[in-house]
Amino acid sequence: MSKMIASKTGSESQILAVGSYRPKRLVPNSEIVDRIESSDEWIQQRTGIESRRFADETETVLDMATWAAEDALKKAKLSITDIDTIIVATITFPFQAPSAATAILQRLGHPKAAAFDINAACAGFSYGVAMAHDFIKSGTSKNVLVIGAEKISDFTDPDDRATAFIFADGAGAVVIGASQDAGIGPVEWGSDADNRDAIQMNPSWMEVRDTETQLTKAGSKWPNISQEGQKVFRWAVFSMSKAALKALESAGLTVNDIDAFIPHQANVRIIETMAKEMDMPDSVIIADDIRKNGNTSAASIPLAMDALLQKHPELHGKLALLIGYGAGLVYAGQVVKLPPKP
Repeated sequence: MSKMIASKTGSESQILAVGSYRPKRLVPNSEIVDRIESSDEWIQQRTGIESRRFADETETVLDMATWAAEDALKKAKLSITDIDTIIVATITFPFQAPSAATAILQRLGHPKAAAFDINAACAGFSYGVAMAHDFIKSGTSKNVLVIGAEKISDFTDPDDRATAFIFADGAGAVVIGASQDAGIGPVEWGSDADNRDAIQMNPSWMEVRDTETQLTKAGSKWPNISQEGQKVFRWAVFSMSKAALKALESAGLTVNDIDAFIPHQANVRIIETMAKEMDMPDSVIIADDIRKNGNTSAASIPLAMDALLQKHPELHGKLALLIGYGAGLVYAGQVVKLPPKP
């Protein structure tokens, strides 16, 4: 008999389906190494990344998010009018307002639903899942669409030896609906805000000359990502393994009860060390989507989930531990029942 997530009330939620969109352009390490005076071997030893996907100039964050949402809705056998709330996790939608979520609703043809964006960096998707779960449990929502979407290639300095090889583009989405049995466990979340500057996206200021009036004005370029790699690595490895274990405990489970581990795809060394710190048994299938597709920030967990289910269809309906973490330094994790076969 398979293990179940502990339930505290009779009103529960579950992931009904997961969808994804990946850009077609696959960029191997060989395309990047010369500009950063590095090597394929160096990148793979430190991160496990062999390649990543970059969107082309015509593909936007909104495009990728919309396509991932359509994929998830199709697999859930629902239409956009069945969705009453949409949550979009992103750090690369280049506008403060209006939100990416409202633009996606407009594109999908359901402009009256509740819609908002969240910025929790690479933990954003897990934050969105937690909120969707609570909305459904409270009766605020019936079906929630949670999307993680990023076009980080627009915000990456191709000459930065510390970050140019890490980040990538893509979008993933899940449809979350009501369930009689608990399909999403309690969230374990928090932050280490004292170290919030370890990962940053700050605009670099420049002078912009107006060619018509010849007046000089202050302007800004889109911000590039920067990070203190060693600090982030140490925090992720040792703090996130503890947070993941707490998420299991809150769900009434142990590491021996889960079938899959789907952490944020930040670094293969981080993922492997976390699994070791948690004494994860060999029977648990661990997502390593980062090897071929890079770090897609808020999109990484749903993208990795969809890829894992395609590679291991036997995992449909089984238990997985999710943990997202990133700039802030913020984190969120929960145990979920993976969606049934579409």
